[in-house]
Formats: sequence, C-alpha cells, structure tokens
Amino acid sequence: MKRIAMFLILFTTLFTGNSCSKSDAEDVVDCLAEAVYIKLHNSTDATNPKLMNYSVEYSGTGTLSSVKWNFGDGTTGTGTTVTHTYAAAGEYTATAEVTIKKDGSECTSSPKRTVTIE
Repeated sequence: MKRIAMFLILFTTLFTGNSCSKSDAEDVVDCLAEAVYIKLHNSTDATNPKLMNYSVEYSGTGTLSSVKWNFGDGTTGTGTTVTHTYAAAGEYTATAEVTIKKDGSECTSSPKRTVTIE
C-alpha cells in the first residue's frame, strides 16, 4: 500500500510540475472545486413509471454553460431539465456532462445517477 501511495505522490508531483503552469493548475483546482456545487435530481413520473424527470442544479460562482445527458440506454439529451422515457424496465446509469465557465476558463464534470425503472 505504501508503494502505491508513493507512486501516486510522485506521479502527481511530476505531472503538475511538468505539464501545467501555475495558472493551469489553479484552473484545474477551481474546476474541481466547482464540481462540488453540481447536484443531480431525478424523479419518476406519477402516471408513467418508465418516465424519468432529470435536472441539474448548480450553485457555484461560475456560469453553467451546458448540460448534455446520456440516459444509459443509448439515448441522449440536452438542457438543465429533461425528461426521458425508458423503453424497458431495468437499472440505468444516467450521466450529465456539465460544463461550467469561470474566470475565462471552462471545465466539465460528469456526475452520475443510477436509477431503477420498473
């Protein structure tokens, strides 16, 4: 375990020192910090159990630029609020590719939500 930890520390140090300027590294940290402010919500429609309502909430200091959805069944959508009807019962992992603009930089985070359709 110590060997893996040492490798990860060395790799991170070399990667940060050789591939990013100080401002690039700060942008990465800012982007990772903004991902904390992204929340996914979902709810099943009361009249159709195969219809799922999804939404993204962002409460950070940047600007929400775009949201692209992958519903886990081969279909996609866009927007902060979407609905999707699944063709069959099962477990699906929906992913929202959320792009945020902050301080002249743009970053993307991809939170996921697993849902069960009955």
